[in-house]
Amino acid sequence: MSDKANPRQRLKKNRMRPLVALKALRTLINDPERTELVFVIIKAMSGNSLEKSFDRFSKTGTGKQILAEQRHLLGTLQNQAALRQMNANSLGRHYLDFVESEQITADGLVEASQTDDLIQDPELRLFAERMRDSHDLWHVVTGYGRDTFGEACLLAFTYAQTQNRGLGIITLVGMIKIARQLGPEVKKAVWQAYRAGKLASWLPAQDWESLLHRPIEDVRQLLGIYPPVKYQQVFEQYALQG
Repeated sequence: MSDKANPRQRLKKNRMRPLVALKALRTLINDPERTELVFVIIKAMSGNSLEKSFDRFSKTGTGKQILAEQRHLLGTLQNQAALRQMNANSLGRHYLDFVESEQITADGLVEASQTDDLIQDPELRLFAERMRDSHDLWHVVTGYGRDTFGEACLLAFTYAQTQNRGLGIITLVGMIKIARQLGPEVKKAVWQAYRAGKLASWLPAQDWESLLHRPIEDVRQLLGIYPPVKYQQVFEQYALQG
């Protein structure tokens, strides 16, 4: 790992900007289709959460290996031919089925987030990109869908894992708005997602390239992730009513 900068100094200028976040939040509430504003809010309120997560990541065995190898997750997730050759019950095949059914690609997150162009440290940038690129893998292993409700639950899970205040704000606002539509059980589902994130293994330091080959249920057991019962109950009830 490079010693040219103390990890705790890498984002020392990344102060929280609540006024920027508030302006973007108001616009997002009035125009929910402006999904790019989610990233504006997250960046404005993240503070040094990315730096702190990187510091933790860089001290793990897996993190040290990934940094030494300069390993980028995006290329692995883009290789759909290789994913298709994996066993049907593997995490890789479940991921492929997920992105194909949702008609999305790993590149989509890159375009939406415009992540980390301003991060000069290459190792910190690698970690930030890895976090971005693993988002849909987190969807698959946790069982939360890409519907608005599922995204709110996954954000709660992610907030518990990263303590990123921007994610916490988006989660809270999303939970309140969705609860008005689907009922108070939404709050219980989001709280269950947060608790699941606290109890699970720390996902940012996982060797996803290796885990893709393993049966998805084995991966979930390894990571301490269990079915999102409350989310599934509310989602199914809403689907039946619709």
